[in-house]
Amino acid sequence: MKQTKAIHQALKRLMRARGRTYADAARVLALSEASIKRLFSTATLSLQRIERLCDWLQVEVADLVALSEQHKPVVTQLNAQQERRLLSEPALLLVTFLVLNRWSEDEILQAFEFSRPHLTLLLAEIEKLGLIEVLPFGRIKLRTARNFGWRADGPVQRYFAERILPDFLDHGFQGKGEQLRFLGGSVSDAGLAELRELMDEWARRFDDIVERDLALPLAQRQGVGLLLALRPWEFSGFTALRRKA
Repeated sequence: MKQTKAIHQALKRLMRARGRTYADAARVLALSEASIKRLFSTATLSLQRIERLCDWLQVEVADLVALSEQHKPVVTQLNAQQERRLLSEPALLLVTFLVLNRWSEDEILQAFEFSRPHLTLLLAEIEKLGLIEVLPFGRIKLRTARNFGWRADGPVQRYFAERILPDFLDHGFQGKGEQLRFLGGSVSDAGLAELRELMDEWARRFDDIVERDLALPLAQRQGVGLLLALRPWEFSGFTALRRKA
């Protein structure tokens, strides 16, 4: 239904851009202007009528669908209540993590013990939050902005600090493909800014590799975690030994 409304909205924008009115569209479809307005307001134009209007406007239906996608709002951040909702159910948090990392429905069902009806309910919940759009034939479209992030010191970030980060670091990092390096030093403000730029580059490179490997079968991929953290800092045990001013 959301996609149908978006297509009708895109059609109205296209008509305005071409200087066409409801009265013009009514003549094309041999309907009254009142009927045209009602069909647009209720988003109930038939596919046949949409195709006729597209021919009239000299645009392909596929182009109209693409136009409708461009104007859909994207989510940059959830509110605190929405983040708490994600954390209230482990299965919901897991599926959210998976779809944000571009897993398909079939891949989720293959790897985890969800029934399809249960997964459908979870995806519907995530769709209500605005993070995804569930499309026909098991397709999932992300509705998050490129700069999407969790709330600073919000429920998800606190959960990460309290539960996920200790679990991630409680490991020897001696296995294949594993590495832990902690570096410390003294740098200027300019040096700190340069290190931040390097971290941003690492994050972009990580996303590029994940995007590239999505083309591989699920059996040839494995979950990985890469932790990037930087801040002016001194171990509290050392600070206690500093000379008092």
